[in-house]
Amino acid sequence: MRNNFKISLAIVSLALGALACQAVTGSPNVSATDVVVENTSMPINTDIPSLTQPEEPSVDSNMLLDDDFAVGGRTSWGTGTDADSAVEYVDDALNLQIFTGNYVVWTFPNETSYDNIHMEVTVINNGTDSDTAFGFFCNKQYPIDDSRYYFAVTPNGQYAIAKAALALDDVFLTNNNDWADSDLIAQDAPSYRLGADCGNGTLTLYVDGQQIASVSDSTYTSGGIALFAWSGEKVTTVDVSFDDFMMTKLP
Repeated sequence: MRNNFKISLAIVSLALGALACQAVTGSPNVSATDVVVENTSMPINTDIPSLTQPEEPSVDSNMLLDDDFAVGGRTSWGTGTDADSAVEYVDDALNLQIFTGNYVVWTFPNETSYDNIHMEVTVINNGTDSDTAFGFFCNKQYPIDDSRYYFAVTPNGQYAIAKAALALDDVFLTNNNDWADSDLIAQDAPSYRLGADCGNGTLTLYVDGQQIASVSDSTYTSGGIALFAWSGEKVTTVDVSFDDFMMTKLP
């Protein structure tokens, strides 16, 4: 992937106004059933064993967002299709396709501002071009969402941790402002488990449980999140699916 990919981009945001709302599930209101106890002449059994209270399921207090993109459990990630790209729920995953060269598309679940977070997601490679980049945004500023950090990985084993700012060229904080190669990123793998730490002035990228790179920058201390895909200059196939997203609070 050439360095000038970070200079000039056609950008589309699929985050519609409706994305400000969280998907909420819950049980419908059910009227209570009256229970009538009849008086009987049966003797009272004083040896009734005490009932054991069921244990409540444990809740991870550090969990901020958990989404497997399956029907019935989806949060409000933006979706839509046009001539340049498509973001849709497909086969219990969030599928991103791009039909235009040198193009980036992203989707996000809400406009909540987060700080000091760890994110993970599985990226499924649906035969996508090796120059396709995919990953996370974090600390995306509102309403000027051109300002943010992002973590990018490609199937050809390249990566970058970068900072974007309105009306300025993106700055790659890794590898002297250029794409870097890593032997820890399997080439053209069927899937990748991406992770990112974004907070406490440190940005760290993980792939398949291994730390790839870590940099320090404190320009943005909080903001929104997103998942994105980014096409190379010559598009053949850009087709990736995101699954099993989770976000937790960093210590």
